[in-house]
Amino acid sequence: MKASTVLVIASTVVLSAGLYSLPRVVVQNASKQLGNAPGGRSTNTPVADSLNVAANTGEKTEADVQHNEPLTPDQQKKAEGLQKRFASAQSADRKSVAEQLITFFRSVNRFDSAAYYAGEIAKIDPTEEANLRAGNQYFEAYGFAIAEQKAAYLGEQTRAFYQKALAQNPNLLAAKANMAMTYVNTQTPMSGIMLLREVLQQDPTNELALFNLGMLSMRSGQYSKAIDRFRQILVNDPANRKAQFYLGVSLVEANQKAEAKKVLADVKANEKDPQILAAIKELEERMQ
Repeated sequence: MKASTVLVIASTVVLSAGLYSLPRVVVQNASKQLGNAPGGRSTNTPVADSLNVAANTGEKTEADVQHNEPLTPDQQKKAEGLQKRFASAQSADRKSVAEQLITFFRSVNRFDSAAYYAGEIAKIDPTEEANLRAGNQYFEAYGFAIAEQKAAYLGEQTRAFYQKALAQNPNLLAAKANMAMTYVNTQTPMSGIMLLREVLQQDPTNELALFNLGMLSMRSGQYSKAIDRFRQILVNDPANRKAQFYLGVSLVEANQKAEAKKVLADVKANEKDPQILAAIKELEERMQ
């Protein structure tokens, strides 16, 4: 696939009506990435783009650039003021100041800093909701991480808080499915696969687990397995364009051109995102 074939999946990072939405991540040079793997109310669970998590090559995306832009002098001043207040706050006030820090850091796309203070709140008040929230925020930051060491740290923190939440409530399937993706680039990637399989044992139609397994199958070049996963999603959610798109990509890679053309035509008929449409155009050109 051409390097210019890109997909911006979504611009939000929360679940909506029980369906996953993914952060604004551009997937570039997808064939190269996929074929060369490196060696709360709890419904508001952010989900990193599984492909980005699984095959981060270090190429900067628009979201990465926004996430790493220097703070303005006024923003830096506000951050330092809030941090000083947090450091000197009495225990009764620390949560309130931490909430302000979370709001501020999220407003300037510093998701790792926001996650840190969500973690501080969870340490002060280690409820299921607080632990889940901290895990969610660390996972969101993990999805944007470029540096390997930073990604490893954020993945560790994600797992630590999710594990605490799951100990309090084993039925947090989205948390378990998210946590699975943090194992992909560790020494124990199969731990993530096993977690996703556990989710499907509890809920055979869980879209997030099916989607993650589909993306991991694409990454390892197992396109027939990816096709099966995305088809499973579409049985229960025929309008899921993310699953449709990746089904189309997998069919192209599996050289099942007739069905790929039909699937991508269906996506194109209902899609308005110009980058997705550009990606479909390049895929169609490949099949000519």
